[in-house]
Amino acid sequence: MVDPGGKAIGTVTFEQTPSGVLINVDVADLPPGPHGIHLHAVGACTPDFGAAKGHINPDGVAHGLRHPEGPDQGDLPLLFVHADGSARAEFYHTRISVKDVGDNPVLLDEDGSSVIIHDKPDDHITQPIGGAGGRIACGVIAGS
Repeated sequence: MVDPGGKAIGTVTFEQTPSGVLINVDVADLPPGPHGIHLHAVGACTPDFGAAKGHINPDGVAHGLRHPEGPDQGDLPLLFVHADGSARAEFYHTRISVKDVGDNPVLLDEDGSSVIIHDKPDDHITQPIGGAGGRIACGVIAGS
């Protein structure tokens, strides 16, 4: 993960399990408080974080974990950043796969995927991104 200046601020790792993906977040140097964190459709953070495009959402469903016509595959719960700017979290996601497993969208597809942390919390219902605001961190999801 990098900040808008390109400084490394941590990592997000993905582990395929038999029925979903474990996502581990370990970041620093972020503003304290709740932040939206999403999976984006393109594995690119440059020339700006807009290169990651929108959420992973092949079916064009509504954004939001609370939305009756959602969620899209890019939606995740909030990331809570401590007063010292650090955050650690583990999410479990059943609507994606790391590689081609089942019918879920694949993170490591032809154009890759990215993780974006936003400057505000996601309300999990407002379109298109839950009011999460600007992009303050980005990481390209890559195979190992």
